[in-house]
Amino acid sequence: MNEATKEYDFSEKLLTDIKQDLLANKSIRLNLPEGGRLHIDRQLPFLIVHRRNAMGQDKGTSRLLVGEAAYLQTSASADLQGSIKELVNMIAETQARQYGAFMVIELWSKETQFQKDKNERQRPGFHIIAPQHSVPCQVLETLEDTLQDITLRGQAAKVKTSHSDQPSPADLPPLFNVVEDAEYPIIFFGLEVDAVYRNPQMNTLLSFALKKLHHGMAVAFKKTFFSFSHKHTTFKPEHFHVLGRRTMTKAVWDVDKQLAEVSDKFDLLLHVTPTNSHSEWLAFKKSAYKKLPEFHYRPRTADPAILKRKLYLAPIEKIEDPALANIFASKRDELDKQISLLAARGLPEFLPGSIQLFGKIEEPLLQLADTVLAHSVEENKHNDSTMINAEQLAKYARAEVEYYQDQEPNLDCSVEVRDDIAGILVSHGNFLIGSDVTTSKNRLNATLNHEIGTHVVTHYNGRQQPFQQLYAGMAGYEELQEGLAVLSEYLVGELDINRMRLLAARVIAANSVTNGANYIETFELLTQEYNFKAHTAFMISLRVHRGGGYIKDMVYLRGFSQLLDYLKKHDNDIHESFNILYTGKVSLEFLPLIEELSWREVIKPARLKPRYLQQRECMKRLDQLRKEPTIESILRGLS
Repeated sequence: MNEATKEYDFSEKLLTDIKQDLLANKSIRLNLPEGGRLHIDRQLPFLIVHRRNAMGQDKGTSRLLVGEAAYLQTSASADLQGSIKELVNMIAETQARQYGAFMVIELWSKETQFQKDKNERQRPGFHIIAPQHSVPCQVLETLEDTLQDITLRGQAAKVKTSHSDQPSPADLPPLFNVVEDAEYPIIFFGLEVDAVYRNPQMNTLLSFALKKLHHGMAVAFKKTFFSFSHKHTTFKPEHFHVLGRRTMTKAVWDVDKQLAEVSDKFDLLLHVTPTNSHSEWLAFKKSAYKKLPEFHYRPRTADPAILKRKLYLAPIEKIEDPALANIFASKRDELDKQISLLAARGLPEFLPGSIQLFGKIEEPLLQLADTVLAHSVEENKHNDSTMINAEQLAKYARAEVEYYQDQEPNLDCSVEVRDDIAGILVSHGNFLIGSDVTTSKNRLNATLNHEIGTHVVTHYNGRQQPFQQLYAGMAGYEELQEGLAVLSEYLVGELDINRMRLLAARVIAANSVTNGANYIETFELLTQEYNFKAHTAFMISLRVHRGGGYIKDMVYLRGFSQLLDYLKKHDNDIHESFNILYTGKVSLEFLPLIEELSWREVIKPARLKPRYLQQRECMKRLDQLRKEPTIESILRGLS
């Protein structure tokens, strides 16, 4: 039964239909009288219940259990209590027979005195009412510990515990009758939460407090039910995240679609890439590097004002799942910043917006860049016979795409040589090559694995996921993307000192832009202080000055460093860790949420894996890197 738009009255037929669906392991999502809702994702040995105050004096509490895999929101109306009790007991008894035991947590709130003084911080509080007899001690300790981990406004939660065999709110009857020596035990807990998420005087919700509490309690519930399952039932999940929801509400798909539609309307990187870079290089060189370049850009294909209007129509507030709501809210914020940059291209506001989007350049990153640049330039061993042009690169790239298409025939990636592109880039899963590009054969595999083995592969894998954000790119995905891409260059054996110096120079150049340097000043910094050749310095300067100060280029070195830190922390399962990095265009910040969604079987395993992960020499380098995954160790190996 999955008809959340229709309201069902309590009846014997309803109970019978719900029981049959439970036994058949079907998902259940029903609207009940007086604004109630029953959601049961699948067969599970637990249920969370909240009986909402009929006078509307319990604002926000119901939000604390939505998003769970099995919950009942219902009314505190006296006329309905008998039917509600019968429903809860039927669900408990049916599922207890399936798993050997069942657990119910009933949630209610206690009003707190709202502090008007903004310096007065309210501390979250919980009162657990555990069974009087046959206390499941390990389960109780898990609930206590996980609730104590919740913080709000810088303060940890206070938790107290008492005992009663029939826990319930003070003004409501218990939901069940005590049955001693039951064949299939049913364990009831009560949980009273201090309503620090609302202002009782104004009868208004404190949205940020509610979101923070919701997220913390979602973790506490899952860990508690995980402990209960392992200790008291036949169900032994591998991870507490397995107990999360798998079925998604319509609001999730609506928001995902709307955000993806906004994202697909523009390509910020393409819109800030000059269309006349080659001719401006020739003019700059002719002026003895003294005339500021005048870059031209392609016309904007979307109206920023219309994009923003559509962006904020996405009903994120309707999403019940806190993990997904967090992902979507962050993506909306990022798209907002990107659209602002699109509107500000060529204007003074562009640089502050770029800093807001990519963050400030931290001192440790600058120091790391200086460390890399302190290494001497390697002598250029390439002659004309080892260089390939744009058309030749495109030929190799098409062969690389065909390699992946042999595994996944649905992979759609065009390789184009274009006059209006500076350098090379991947846009919406297609590989674009500037017509004046030349590269060394000695770095061909690095280029192909960077662009196709990383950017194209993750775009395709993201396309196979249920959420379009996984191909459009999660908020902050660029750092992990570029970190993976640089790592691929290292693993195929074609990352050299000169390439590392180039990535470090991008950080230095981006920093010079944020400090107010003009194009010529950045160019001279690179040529005079760091000994870069004129054309290389011109291209680095172009990348950080385009649009008015696009400082994305700092994320290559920062992302590479952060990825190495991640691999260090996941040394024991480094190969498994790699798999999740390629599920789509994910970000390091949200990897825990991606892992959670993977455990919940919402996110699918990566369909395509980079070629290098199947090559013995590359895996040897990866195993060697595990011993000391740092930029410094890589530099020592390259010297």
